[in-house]
Amino acid sequence: MSVVDDPSRPTTTAPDRAPGPPTGPRGTRPGRRADTRPSGLFRAFWRWHFYAAVVVVPVLLTLAVTGLVYLFRFQIEPMVHGDLMRVEHAPGQLLQPYETQLEQVEAANPGATVVSMTEPKTADESTRFTIETAEGATRDVFVDPYTVQVLGSLDPDSTISGTAVRIHADFMAGVVGDTVMELGVCWAIVMAITGYVMYFKGLKARRRQRAAGAPSANLRTTHARVGAVLGGGILLLVVSGLPWTGIWGAQTQKLATSAGTSFWSEDHGALSNPTSTLDESLPHSHHVVPWAQEKTPVPGSTLPADLTDGANVATVDTAVEVADREGLAHPLTIALPAEETGVYSAIGYAFDDPGQERTVHIDRFGGQVVSSYGYDQYPTLAKVVAQGISVHEGRRFGAVNMWLTTAFCIGVIVSCVTGPLMWWRRRHRGTGDVGAPRGRMPLATSPLLAVAVVALAVFLPVFGASLVVVLLLDRFVVSPNARLRRFVGSTART
Repeated sequence: MSVVDDPSRPTTTAPDRAPGPPTGPRGTRPGRRADTRPSGLFRAFWRWHFYAAVVVVPVLLTLAVTGLVYLFRFQIEPMVHGDLMRVEHAPGQLLQPYETQLEQVEAANPGATVVSMTEPKTADESTRFTIETAEGATRDVFVDPYTVQVLGSLDPDSTISGTAVRIHADFMAGVVGDTVMELGVCWAIVMAITGYVMYFKGLKARRRQRAAGAPSANLRTTHARVGAVLGGGILLLVVSGLPWTGIWGAQTQKLATSAGTSFWSEDHGALSNPTSTLDESLPHSHHVVPWAQEKTPVPGSTLPADLTDGANVATVDTAVEVADREGLAHPLTIALPAEETGVYSAIGYAFDDPGQERTVHIDRFGGQVVSSYGYDQYPTLAKVVAQGISVHEGRRFGAVNMWLTTAFCIGVIVSCVTGPLMWWRRRHRGTGDVGAPRGRMPLATSPLLAVAVVALAVFLPVFGASLVVVLLLDRFVVSPNARLRRFVGSTART
C-alpha cells in the first residue's frame, strides 16, 4: 500500500510548489504540474493506487481499529466488566454443579429461555449463560460458579467488543454496509498490487530525494516501507476474510457446493444450527461455533415411551461429562435443547487449533452420544477456510499470531494516515482538481496486464462491477466534460 513520489520528477530541496511566476517549459500556471502527460506504467499504477485508496482507506482504517479491539477482547471486557466476569475463590474451593447454576439463572430471569452455557476458562472467571428474554432480546447472564450467585447480565451488542465486531462485519448497516465493506476489501487487492509495483520502481527516486533532503521524503519512504511490509499481509487477510462477505462468499459457496465441496459441513443445504444464538455470547466477536460447523444439522433425541414414568433425563453436567470423556477441547459451550426432542450440543471450539474443533450431540434423555462432527469430517475446502480464518482472527499460532496481527493493524493505521497526508502536501492548491496522479493504464498495448485485470474482475465480482461503472462514467460522463476531466485529472478523452 505504498504511494511514492514520481521518479520522473526532478530532485530538489525547494518546496514542491514554491510561489512565484511560471518556470515550467510550457509556461504552466503557479501550482500546476509542468507535465500532465502520461509517463509510463509508474504514473498509471500510481493513479489506480490513488483512486483505490479513496475507497480502501476508510474501510481498512475501520477494519484495523475494530480488529485491534477484537484481538484484545479478552483483556478489554473483563477489565470493563470485572464485577461480572471475574470472581474470587479460596484455594481448593469446588465449582458447584452447572445444573444448580442454571436453576439460579432461571429463577432470576422468569419467562426467559436459557440458550447456552459456557464454562469458565480459568479459576477466576464466572460462568456465562446466554438467555433469550420473554421480549425476544438476547442477554448474557454471569454466575459465580462457587457460590451460584447471579452477578448480573449484559446486552452483548452494547459492549465494546460487541459494537466493534458489528462495525467490523458490515458497518452496522446490513446489506449495504456489507457490500461497501466487500468493495473496499476487493479494491485493497488492487491497492496492494499497485503499491508493490510503485515500491520497486520508485526505490532509486526515493533514495535521491532523501539524499537531497526533499520535502516529505521521509514521509514517502515511511509510507512505502510500511506498505511493502503490509502488502502481503493485506492480501492474506483479504483472501481469508472473503468467505464472510455477502456477495463473494455466498456465490463462491454456491460454486463450491455444485462442485461437491463446501466452506462448511458436508450437508451443504442445512440451515439448522446447533447454536443459532451463541454468536451473541461475549465477547460478541468470539464465535463459539466453529466456522465450518455453523450449518451442520442438529439431530434429535429419542423420546422414551415411558417418559411419564420417570425416564433418565440428562443435564448440563451430563453433557459436560460426556464431552470431557469424548476428549473435546475446553472451555466447552453447551447449547441446551430448544424443544422436547432436542439435544445437548457440546461444542469444543479449540481456540488455537482448528484441527481440534469438534461438536458432540448428546441425547437429553439417556445421555448417550447421538452424533459428533469435527475437523476430520470437514471437506478439504472447509479445512482450508477454517485454518485461514483462525490466522485472520490472530489465534492460530497463539501469542505470536496475536502480536503479529496487532503490529499489522497498527501498520495499516499508519499507512492509512500517511497516505492521505502525502496527498494533502502535494495536492494542487487552487486549481479545482483532486490532485490525482495523471496516467493511463495501457491495457490496449499490454495484453498480459489486460488479462490480469479481467481475471481479477471475474474472480471478484464486486470489484468487476465497480470497475465497469468507473469505466462507463469515465467514457460517457467525464471525458466529454472539460471541467470534470480537469477535476479528476483525466489525461485525455477516452
